[in-house]
Amino acid sequence: MMKRTLVLGLGNDILTDDAVGLRVARELKSILAGRPEITVDEDCWGGLRLMERLAGFDRAIIIDAIQSGGQPGTVRILSPKDIPTQHSASAHDVNLPTALAFGRKMGVHLPEDHEIVLVAIEALDILTFGERCTPAVEAAIPQAVRLVLDLLAGWDNSLPDRNSGLGFGQSTREL
Repeated sequence: MMKRTLVLGLGNDILTDDAVGLRVARELKSILAGRPEITVDEDCWGGLRLMERLAGFDRAIIIDAIQSGGQPGTVRILSPKDIPTQHSASAHDVNLPTALAFGRKMGVHLPEDHEIVLVAIEALDILTFGERCTPAVEAAIPQAVRLVLDLLAGWDNSLPDRNSGLGFGQSTREL
């Protein structure tokens, strides 16, 4: 049986680099259009709403902007536990690991943590209104698209051990 996979771009279309996850997802939609086991979508929520979006899938790749002080345009692979904050403006929401734990306790079918990959693109500006990413982040979009395609291609067969090499169970891996 084929695993149902969600590829989800997160962000806000009108906030410069915050839209990078959406832009990557849009590139992937046409490339993955013939793959019924893969759903490519866009969203703007984190926390509990993101957990609800993951319901019913066996695995997920989430693409989003990150600001960690790194070089803008750097693409990283993260696991859910690597993200200490939430993509939410509400103080009443929770981070992704907490939301996943809550959903699982409630019996929601969610991907296991080792079946969730976050592709994070280091952003320069996520606060300025604008419909274009900054140049370094724009230049990283093709790399992020290739990374997602590589992750999908290798998920079942040739993807390296998730506890070594890709940063899972460690912190992050820059690409």
